Amino acid sequence: MRKYAMALSVWMAGAAVLQAQNFVEKLTNASNVRMTVTNVGTFGNAFRGYKDGTGNPSGEYPAGSGTEHLFESGIWIGGIDGSGTVRVSTSAYDAPQGYAPGRGGFEFTNTAGGMQEISSLRDNPNFRPEAISHQDFKSTFTDANLLVPGTSIPISGHTTPMGLEVTMETYNWNYRFSDFFVIANLTIKNVGLETYDDLHIALWANTVVRNINATPAGAGGAVFYSQGGNGYLDSLHMAYCYDATGDVGLTDSYIGQKFLGAEDKNGFKHPDITPGFKDHYNAWIFNNSGQALFFFPTSDPQRYVKMTEGLNQNPCWDDPQGVDCQNGVGMNIQGLLNASGNRSDLVSVGPFSAFAPGDEITLAFAFVMGKKVDDGQPNSANTAAQKARFISNAEWAQVAYNGEDINFNGLLDEGEDRDGNGKITRFILPSPPDAPRIRAVPGDHRIDLFWSRNAEESVDPITQKKDFEGYRVYLSRLGFDVEGAQNVSEDFVRAAEYDVPGNGLFYETGLADIALPEPLYFAGDTTAYHYHYALEGLPNGWQHAVAVTAFDQGNPDTQLESLESSFLANDVRAFAGTPANPSMKNYPPFVYPNPYYAGAAWEGQSNFQEESRKLVFANLPADCRITITSPAGDVMDQFEHHADYQGGDIRWFQTFAGESAADRVFSGGEHAWDLLTDQSQILARGLYFYAVQDLQTGELFTGQFTVLK
Repeated sequence: MRKYAMALSVWMAGAAVLQAQNFVEKLTNASNVRMTVTNVGTFGNAFRGYKDGTGNPSGEYPAGSGTEHLFESGIWIGGIDGSGTVRVSTSAYDAPQGYAPGRGGFEFTNTAGGMQEISSLRDNPNFRPEAISHQDFKSTFTDANLLVPGTSIPISGHTTPMGLEVTMETYNWNYRFSDFFVIANLTIKNVGLETYDDLHIALWANTVVRNINATPAGAGGAVFYSQGGNGYLDSLHMAYCYDATGDVGLTDSYIGQKFLGAEDKNGFKHPDITPGFKDHYNAWIFNNSGQALFFFPTSDPQRYVKMTEGLNQNPCWDDPQGVDCQNGVGMNIQGLLNASGNRSDLVSVGPFSAFAPGDEITLAFAFVMGKKVDDGQPNSANTAAQKARFISNAEWAQVAYNGEDINFNGLLDEGEDRDGNGKITRFILPSPPDAPRIRAVPGDHRIDLFWSRNAEESVDPITQKKDFEGYRVYLSRLGFDVEGAQNVSEDFVRAAEYDVPGNGLFYETGLADIALPEPLYFAGDTTAYHYHYALEGLPNGWQHAVAVTAFDQGNPDTQLESLESSFLANDVRAFAGTPANPSMKNYPPFVYPNPYYAGAAWEGQSNFQEESRKLVFANLPADCRITITSPAGDVMDQFEHHADYQGGDIRWFQTFAGESAADRVFSGGEHAWDLLTDQSQILARGLYFYAVQDLQTGELFTGQFTVLK
């Protein structure tokens, strides 16, 4: 108890410091990426390491899968001042415990403003016309403070700030062709007195790809983090990481940090089109300064060297057997990076010259995720075929950044100014119709779907015309939730499609078969539901993901195919089952599966296996108490059931049933139990009795079930 109290006091002290300096972290949730973003310029949370009670993912993809990709990340800015001294300011670097106020390397602070969240979605409560994406985060921070604001805590090693103010905006969209990246758009202003030459700006990251549902974060110590392979794609200006030898089979995905473009007082800058402007890639063993080449830089001069002398410019990068390499470091750099390890990496760009007081530089990076293409080779092979989808995703991130700059020359050419504002507008993506608002109502062996018609009013941002075409209904394949890492966007199967008749497009089915005669309203819900579709013949007790999308007509003039709204914009986890029971005499409660054999098919595998069992009580009254006893009459467990049950009382739903209890819907008359006693002991095999008491009428029912292990 004393140890717990001490830990609690340390946590409370840390939380007080965070509050004093106005520390805010938010989680991206418009896309299929769940990434923590803070208002001090860091990304990720050291695998839930911030101890602030949120329990948010750090860099999870796909959402709800438990597959983390990012331990922590931040920006580095370095240049040479008027006296010839190198100065570097960093928002994050190698720290085994992640961010903490005053910890070395975390040199940017936030003194006011917190973090703004806005959305371009009109039905989002954070809607603002000026929003760029479906979820924008915006914050401003500075390296000017030597002490953590609001405290007397010095920032370790931070004695010569550069005098920088950074406004950071992050963007993410729910479109199916863009729900795999998060963009960080930075505006860096010189608010100090120094002019800097040879300025370079970098994105540092410690990327670690592991599935924490299968292997708890940090299990086995440093070995947990040392299973990743790394690399750099020069043509895309993107560093990347993948799980080479860790949770293989559950972590078949990549994460990349990609440079998109920059602009300063001298114009647009990118390595592909700007002479002398380069990208530099570096990597090193995490928090290890003892390596000859892959060493962690511990001083400003060392960090600046890492920012300006990339491994990708080393003769050994492309030709490890060549004379120049053998006369130099003599290493197969790319081969060493591809081997399992725990590395930090750095994508740096520059130089920016004469960065004077009052000047601003705007540049953007993207965190890109992508599922591996299975080519029959192990993850460690890291083949071109395996990276194909990941590379395509990175190209979409570049398309988003380019916006009106179609030919990517940094100039507004004839025909590119779509919005007529006389300048390049970036961060534009083609837009499908708005996602319908849906409601799922589970019943006995069925799920009824209802949805609104808001998508029919969507206006194409390019043609400025309403181009809605139809709806598609999706149902997940059975067992999607317990077979490997979840990726619900790939597990959906189309159940039905309906489109507007009379225009010669698609199937010409019309919408009459799904249209309700009158709009339907549900208690406590102001949405008018105009359409209905029934998914029938479903097994009770299993989790079903359901979604309704809207698609448009496409645009032959621009050769743009029909676009469809995202599954993730409205997907619901629904459990078919018996409804709330009005009479246990007429409809006796029962248990399934009965007998229960250890490892029911719907349970899946996790590192919390004994906490992830699932036995279902069915035909329950809307409000009742369930008591489970041994043949000797000993109470094993007792709990209440209510019709608004969301599965929050057992571990299985936390592990396998999406991100939030609010996304789950049940039939009202079923309740799952984890086969653990009220003392969290594992239930032995044998015969057990249960009693169900209706809390409204007092009616009592008794039954029995058998556990076989």
